[in-house]
Amino acid sequence: MSTAFYPGSFDPMTNGHLDVLIQALNLAEKVTVGIGIHPGKVPMFSFEERAGLIRAALTEILPDRAGQLEVVAFDGLVVHAARQHGAKLLIRGLRDGTDLDYEMQMAGMNAQMAPDVQTVFLPAATASRPITATLVRQIASMGGDVKAFVPHAVLDALTQKLKR
Repeated sequence: MSTAFYPGSFDPMTNGHLDVLIQALNLAEKVTVGIGIHPGKVPMFSFEERAGLIRAALTEILPDRAGQLEVVAFDGLVVHAARQHGAKLLIRGLRDGTDLDYEMQMAGMNAQMAPDVQTVFLPAATASRPITATLVRQIASMGGDVKAFVPHAVLDALTQKLKR
């Protein structure tokens, strides 16, 4: 059974993340989404909230594939987390050339540390390319409409979180 590891902060999950996740499910029998936990960062959503939102977003779009998704927390090196979860594929989404430059450097370093884990670059859909979780959080916190940028479950969660 092929497993792919898709790491990120997913704070919150965007339509771009969901697009890459769906593409990853077309490549692997199982995708483990790794939510990076960084002690120095205070996320908008807890790990549990992010994990639930990822599951809800996939279930809404592809309910028959939800069983092929696992969501885990990790800290440390991505390649170590990928190996720990039995993944041979490391999924990285690309929006533009800036992402490619950075991701190529990371892929090279990861290949040196874990030659058994293959990095796979997946391009974001055209409509998703300008979306970042940081911009979504900023726009939403300033009262802007982010419904075009996030799955329904995330929009609902953002609305509830920002009402407090």
